[in-house]
Amino acid sequence: MSYESALALSLTPYTAGEQPRDRTFIKLNTNENPYPPSPRAAEAAQAQFELLPRYPDQTAAALREAIARVHGLAPEQVFCGNGSDEVLAFAFAAFFAGKTLAAPDITYSFYPVYAKLFGVDYREVPLHADFTVDVPGLLAQRAPIALANPNAPTSLALPLEELRRMAAHCRELEEVLLVDEAYAAFAREDARPLLDEFDNLLIVRTLSKSHGLAGLRVGYALGSPRLTEALARVKDSFNSYPLDCIAQAAAAAAVLDTAYTAQTVARVTATRDKALEAIRHMGLTVLDSQTNFLFVRGQAEDAAPALAFLRENGILVRRFTAPRLRPWLRITVGTDADMEQVTARLQMCKWKGLL
Repeated sequence: MSYESALALSLTPYTAGEQPRDRTFIKLNTNENPYPPSPRAAEAAQAQFELLPRYPDQTAAALREAIARVHGLAPEQVFCGNGSDEVLAFAFAAFFAGKTLAAPDITYSFYPVYAKLFGVDYREVPLHADFTVDVPGLLAQRAPIALANPNAPTSLALPLEELRRMAAHCRELEEVLLVDEAYAAFAREDARPLLDEFDNLLIVRTLSKSHGLAGLRVGYALGSPRLTEALARVKDSFNSYPLDCIAQAAAAAAVLDTAYTAQTVARVTATRDKALEAIRHMGLTVLDSQTNFLFVRGQAEDAAPALAFLRENGILVRRFTAPRLRPWLRITVGTDADMEQVTARLQMCKWKGLL
């Protein structure tokens, strides 16, 4: 006897990076920020404790206003959710359910999970051999498009003109272009300027990476009021209160502390570029990162032995099992001290023939 629905039995859930509890690691496997959030976030959170007996603001108005101010938008163009994963799920339900959707074959691995959950005909377009996105291949599907830009786990980004081309194509089809910008703060440019041109563009972001708030679970979307209203309808059909009052207040304070965020992002990108050059200098391949992680490979056809060696030496990184990704390691950018240790251990991996 089976109590589960056919849908529940058919799902292959997203697999998150390891979250160890038994020992201390240099944890570089889930693209977290190595630095704490703005001190203003802690102050704002503390001030909310007396409000815990009451339900939070269903619309997250203050947070939406803060995000809108930073991006030069109206609050009606902002939607907030419990992490960008939830926002993405709502977007799949609101714009792609029952439709065909095009996406790169190597991208954020939650997308096919959402597609299965919401009855989406998910068509994967292979990346080029150099891991760049095949834009003509995506357009040839004549369907809405979901794109992580910069892409994960490759760390590469499409230029703005290619995003404009994709948005225009989707608009002609009367469909949505979803651009998942989890790592946009670390990139050279982002899709925000296109919102002034395209009412079918939805940009999804997170405060987990650039703002150091992964434990708070706050994500948001930017788009036309029509798109954000659709997200709100889906949200209110699942849970009217996905963001608690502490999360809303702390996130708003962190978003408005733009100087602190800029400083943190600059520290991460400086460490990233330094580590990238050091790893390349030892003869390993590293893609040109526009994220807070590095995508690294050596000569081995499978990086599993290197992954195990690094773990044995107290360093957690990420390896994926898809055939094209097995030789690669995704390494989150930590502090300078973290990356010095990683570089030394990668050199040992190379000497031992593990990478």
